[in-house]
Amino acid sequence: MLVVLKYGGNAMIAEGPDPVLDDVAALAAAGDSVVLVHGGGPQIDAALAQRGIAEPRVAGLRVTGAAARDVVEAVLCGSVNKALVRALAARGVRAVGISGEDGGLVRSPRMGVLEGTDLGFVGDAPAVDPAVLAALLGAGFVPVVAPLGIDPHSGAALNINADTVAGAIAGALHADAYVVITNVDGIRRDIDDPASVLERISLAEARGFLVDGTFTGGMIPKARAAVAAVEAGAKRAVIGSGVARALAGHATTVAP
Repeated sequence: MLVVLKYGGNAMIAEGPDPVLDDVAALAAAGDSVVLVHGGGPQIDAALAQRGIAEPRVAGLRVTGAAARDVVEAVLCGSVNKALVRALAARGVRAVGISGEDGGLVRSPRMGVLEGTDLGFVGDAPAVDPAVLAALLGAGFVPVVAPLGIDPHSGAALNINADTVAGAIAGALHADAYVVITNVDGIRRDIDDPASVLERISLAEARGFLVDGTFTGGMIPKARAAVAAVEAGAKRAVIGSGVARALAGHATTVAP
């Protein structure tokens, strides 16, 4: 089984046991192939605040000027990515940390203006060349991917929403499952109501919820990525608070 995981910064545990990474180790030990794509929103927020850089969000996406882009790259590639590699290594996993900039993995044009705001160095609609991932997976490694890419027009590094990158990778690899790990139990019809988690939705339903405003804020890129992953070839997408639970169906499943 080939599983692509998106591990959000909000779900990461700073200290102590980490059940998500334990599940990744269990999958790898069982002979499954795993690609881990991570976020780092809270860690980036802290680093930007420390430097006095204020960047708003638009539709769940971070406005990223040049200074903020450099901080994002440093935090994701230099701190979060390597911390995850070390944590997986401690669990006996042969993890390799890369970013979407490596090996031509992710190329993306700038998103430009959204809702009247120029997002700056933010990538849109990434094109994925999975060759580097296929090589690592074929050699028995677990790739740990930071969600950055390269603008094919300017060669600049771009900050890309981690959900968007993970969904595109899952589709390009035709993953058996695209799993989004968050700090909630699934996609909620009402983001403020934990009891409104949707157990299963079709692609058509997910597209409709994106149009009618059911999904808001940070749920928008998660839902879009799930739809994109399945449309591009992933067999299913599941969004929940734990890998094992999500793969067992205790989450929101998006399927054709």
